[in-house]
Amino acid sequence: MQDSTTRYLNIRPVASALAGVAALFVVMIVSMGGTSAQPNLSGSARVVDGDTLDVAGKRVRLEGIDAPESAQSCARASEGTWKCGKAASDALREMIGRRRVECRSDGKDGYGRVLGICSVGGQEINAELVRQGYAWAFVKYSDSYVAQEAEARAQRKGIWQRKTEPAWDYRKHHWARAEQTAPEGCAIKGNVTKNGHIYHMPWSPWYGKVRIDPSKGERWFCSESEALAAGWRPVEVH
Repeated sequence: MQDSTTRYLNIRPVASALAGVAALFVVMIVSMGGTSAQPNLSGSARVVDGDTLDVAGKRVRLEGIDAPESAQSCARASEGTWKCGKAASDALREMIGRRRVECRSDGKDGYGRVLGICSVGGQEINAELVRQGYAWAFVKYSDSYVAQEAEARAQRKGIWQRKTEPAWDYRKHHWARAEQTAPEGCAIKGNVTKNGHIYHMPWSPWYGKVRIDPSKGERWFCSESEALAAGWRPVEVH
């Protein structure tokens, strides 16, 4: 049996090697953290809807939040409804103004949009929209803004004035209704306009007014990714 001194001498080289590996790992983490903290997309921005921007020519989906759809209305505190979808877009537009927007991103979503945590003037846009009651924390994908949502809900701000259908349920219900009459359940309308090839989701403000004319090259799509792959772009709300 080895005495304690012998055992210590035997494990010291292993411990030293492990310490070296650990130190290298820490350096790598710090280095990566320093890089990711820097904005990898910045420039002037244009609002597409309550949670989507065009920044420096790239489409950015604000990560971790879900704003009301452009045509969506929400319950008002006293009675009636208010146009929460339009209000969310207006709030985002006012927040940005003509200032430079900086976004950090770890990748893209299934539609090729940059997933971004964006800020303007040192203020994080994602968090502020949730805090002001213009967006839900998108807990299906992230719990980053649960605290801001709790704050807005406690103060009954914006979408929290009264019980309101979350944006993800709003989209699901509109899709379910539209696919009942759409050919083969493909409910996205591809419309040819003077501004190009535009597609309308079932919750688009103009969806009900669009009539598909195949003779003009218009068509139906079964998924948003299919429409994008074919070179069509989503309608924008101003």
